[in-house]
Order: sequence, then structure tokens, then C-alpha cells
Amino acid sequence: MRTSLIGSLVDVVRKNQQRKVPRIRVFEVGRVFLRDPRAVDGPLSVQGVSQPLRVAAAAYGPALAQQWEGAERAVDFFDVKADLEALAAPLEARFEPASQSAALQSRLHPALHPGRSARVLLDGRPAGWIGELHPKWLPKYELPQPPIVFELEAEALAAAPLPQPEVPSRLPIVVRDIALEFDDVIPVQAVLDAIHAEKPAIVRSARLFSLYRGPGRPPGTKSLAFRVVMQDTARTLTDAEADAARDALVALLGRRFSARLRT
Repeated sequence: MRTSLIGSLVDVVRKNQQRKVPRIRVFEVGRVFLRDPRAVDGPLSVQGVSQPLRVAAAAYGPALAQQWEGAERAVDFFDVKADLEALAAPLEARFEPASQSAALQSRLHPALHPGRSARVLLDGRPAGWIGELHPKWLPKYELPQPPIVFELEAEALAAAPLPQPEVPSRLPIVVRDIALEFDDVIPVQAVLDAIHAEKPAIVRSARLFSLYRGPGRPPGTKSLAFRVVMQDTARTLTDAEADAARDALVALLGRRFSARLRT
């Protein structure tokens, strides 16, 4: 009786890869079987064994289907992270990197790469894992590169509320991009959390669109660029108001993280 869906999915990836399928995307919804002294006998249960329903998926090969422009690249952690966030919406999906959390070091997922995996939290509650398949399993499955997988508790996903329609504003949006330099140890999620918690009222969203480390940046730092979308539902914003909101975000990140505007 399996304790995870990941093994079954990776086996499907293996079989398709052996048949020369270049781009593989698979998922499964099924039960796993775990020792649980709280479980009792019943018509559909066995004493001492819990049978939670889980949702899992795996991605392997090129990130995009073959097309006429752009260099081909392999699917990565962030591609599958975006799929997971879309699946879980409107629940807030957060990710705790296993390599950066001392609390997780003693209970890393045995199927996943310890430095390229993360625990998934939905609305603040642990709900599963995401990451690259551990290198030690690649020879067993005869795979030249690791698939990216995730596994979530179906019960956590079922807590998502139904979508609520909203009347879109007829007024134009204003977009400002800000690029700042941070110490490399500062998690991007912490920066986004600070923005969403203390952003000016007219800021509708702030999205990271660039992360850069390398030549031109001081050692131990990284550059993060955010696209900030602003809108008022009652009137058209002025350039001065948009610039003031942008400056307020820059000041906020300077106070919280000693961030500096990129030059």
C-alpha cells in the first residue's frame, strides 16, 4: 500500500520517456495509506490506517511546446509552482524552502531534492510538498534529468471558497516598475508579504518579474524588480499620486530590509 502518489507518477514519466515522448505532464488523484493509531474500523476504513485523498502532478521535459522562436529550456521548479498556485487559488499558497528551514531538516520529503524542494502551506496550514525528484532516484527510473513534482492534501484544496464576481473598474490602471538591491539571504516571499501588508490603498498588486545575481552587483546581494499596478475605483489617478505610492513602497522596503534602489 503506497504512502505517496509520487512514485506512481514518476513511473508514468519513465514509461513515457522511454517511448520518446519529449514533453510530459501527468497528474493523479488518489488515496495513500498511512499508519495512524487514531484511525478506527468502519465500512470504508481500517483500524490503525488512515487513507487521505491526495492530488499530485509531475512535469518533465521542455517547459513549452516546440515553437518557432525562443530558446528551449527544461521545465523547472517555478513553472510547476505557478501551476500549483493556479490550482489552489484563491487560497494563499506559500512555500517554505526545505534547505532554509531548520524545522524541516529532520523531516525532508524522502523523494525530493533537499536543496530544491519546499513545503507547501495553504492559508497558513501545511498541505504538501513540491520540488525536484531526488538525484538518488534517477538511476532507478532511468531518467536523464529530474522531473518536478508536487503532492497536496485534497482536503486542503477542498477548502477553497467559490469564486466571487467583482465589477471591474472603468478607470485606467497606472503601472510603475521598481528595482531594488537586497541582501541575498532575504527571502522574496518576505518582501512580497511586507508589500501586501503595508501597501498604499491605491496599489492593487505587486508582482516580482526579475531576479538578478551576477556581474554588476556587489557580492552577497541580489536585484529584485517589481511591477506595481495602481488603480482607484472612483477617479483617475494622477502621476503625482502614483509616484507617491511608488516612493512609499521604496521607503517601506528600505525600512524593513535595508533595500536600496538599483543604480
